[in-house]
Amino acid sequence: MRLEELQTTIKTEVGVLLYFSGENCNVCHALRPKFKELFDTEFSELKQIYLDAHENPEISAHFQVFSVPTMIVFLDGREFAREGRTVSLHQLTQKLQRPYQMMLG
Repeated sequence: MRLEELQTTIKTEVGVLLYFSGENCNVCHALRPKFKELFDTEFSELKQIYLDAHENPEISAHFQVFSVPTMIVFLDGREFAREGRTVSLHQLTQKLQRPYQMMLG
């Protein structure tokens, strides 16, 4: 995926989850299925995009991703939440639930 294409997606979709990971990152691989399950069930209207930070250095630099895993949620084209390394899925759900419901209610 190219940066321009990703920026267009962020602007045109209701919401986007960007999940930056790395091939050799065990934490990334452990968290990814949990994020996928959470977003598939609770926030199904958000587009999910998974990127390897090392294979996409231009995109990683643009979004100032310096460690993996990093998760960024965009709502209505704007960055709404950013979590890295250790993240509470419960806290993330609480943070996203109200704005998500207001946008899609």
